[in-house]
Amino acid sequence: QLQLVESGGGLVHSGGSLRLSCAASGSAFGYYSLAWFRQAPGEEREGVSCISSSGTTTDYADSVKGRFTISRDNAKNTVYLQMNSLKPEDTGIYYCAADIGTHSNFCTREAGLIRGFWGQGTQVTISS
Repeated sequence: QLQLVESGGGLVHSGGSLRLSCAASGSAFGYYSLAWFRQAPGEEREGVSCISSSGTTTDYADSVKGRFTISRDNAKNTVYLQMNSLKPEDTGIYYCAADIGTHSNFCTREAGLIRGFWGQGTQVTISS
């Protein structure tokens, strides 16, 4: 079982950067693929990015490609989301999720396919 705690959210101006972290406590972190989701008020939860347990596969929503980078540090039990060139439409609560999955080179950005654990979220607000 994993407990996930996000941090690094905040208020920044459009064009700025933030680095989100998601620290996991528990065992077998390296066996999980990881993903970042976000949810804006009145909107459905959107899969932003994911990384496989092996770290060799990453995937991004079209809306963030070229601006966001996901990475993981298994020694620190932490997954990161570097967000650059932020836009007001990036505003939302950002959640990390851990999926036990079935293949070390696979990850998913589909919330309904996550078989594992979720964090409580961190607020990101981008002002124009």
